[in-house]
Amino acid sequence: MDAKDQIGLLALQERVKQVLEEGFCETLWLQAEISELKQNPTGHCYLTLVEKDAQSNALLAKAPAVVWASTWRMIKPYFAAQTGRSLEPGMSVLVRVQVSYSALYGLSLVVYDIDPSFTVGELELARQRTIARLQAEGMFGMNAMLPLPVLPRRLAVISSETAAGWRDFRRHLTENEYGFQFSLRLFPALMQGEGAPASIIAALDAVAAEADAFDAVLVLRGGGGAMDLVCFDDYDLAVNVAQFPLPVLTAIGHDHDYHIIDQVAHTYVKTPTALADWLVDRFAEEAWRIDTLVQRLHLAVRTRAAAQQGVFDALALRVAHAAQRRYDDALRAVEALELRLDAVNPQRALERGFLIALKDGRRTDSAAAFAPGDRLSLMFRDGTVEATVQKVKRER
Repeated sequence: MDAKDQIGLLALQERVKQVLEEGFCETLWLQAEISELKQNPTGHCYLTLVEKDAQSNALLAKAPAVVWASTWRMIKPYFAAQTGRSLEPGMSVLVRVQVSYSALYGLSLVVYDIDPSFTVGELELARQRTIARLQAEGMFGMNAMLPLPVLPRRLAVISSETAAGWRDFRRHLTENEYGFQFSLRLFPALMQGEGAPASIIAALDAVAAEADAFDAVLVLRGGGGAMDLVCFDDYDLAVNVAQFPLPVLTAIGHDHDYHIIDQVAHTYVKTPTALADWLVDRFAEEAWRIDTLVQRLHLAVRTRAAAQQGVFDALALRVAHAAQRRYDDALRAVEALELRLDAVNPQRALERGFLIALKDGRRTDSAAAFAPGDRLSLMFRDGTVEATVQKVKRER
């Protein structure tokens, strides 16, 4: 072999580097999937970018990439701010890269920029812009500040007449196991497509015209694909929900993310049947609280009655004791009076040998009361003697 046909490895690498860098002297936008992502302590971010077969998911191509620290400090927060997510493995990206080749490390890509719209799509970016606008205008939390009755029974429902979600909600609510009664009135509206936001706003206006007749308004839909639900990210619809004079409860039926009207509504529940359960549960909890209160009231009454009975029994005992003392005192007084009366009883004097003189039937103890010839009676212990006064002798 001729020596002129030989080449060293480094020389080969240098020629490859020259060809590649001359062929890709400008940056280009590259579509790929992040397979690996590692952030170096120095601030650089190292990526492994891959391309897979759309059908079999087989690996078709692979290349290392680097985002230098100065670029990574800008790309990382910008991507998160625009998409609401961080760059991570498994994510499809559109990045602006410069092809680089090293004799030691081979082919690599230097990332200078990233397009967040490719990752989340134009619709998601529009959604993020709408959210930011609503936040700046103070729309978030407005409807949630409205007081929702403890037992919301009069319900205005905005949905399609033929929607399965509306039928499921109505059946689930009206056939609840407790027998709670609700008043439902449907305000029909389109629930998908370009005309849906305006149709729902018109239904909201119709409810607002009779706001005093309702406790809350419900927006129902039984799920659907992502494109079917784009209408619920509409700015004008979100503003109407946020500023509505009644609490707005939403149950759109989507499983993953929740839409903008969910975020500005008073209450968000995932599905129409879940919303029916939520309403029934409020009534069941209130019924339980009332039952518990009644039981506590009965217990308090019984406890109070028992306490009052104890007071009454003690009072009755005190009254009985006081009455007994009064009776005993009265009995002793009577006995003392009897003794006093007995002491002055004339019969007792007669039994002791004394006489009692009577004139004209009245007792007298003075000789001056008699004159000769007067009749008198002398009472003895065992009888009475009738006599005539012969002579009166007075003691000086």
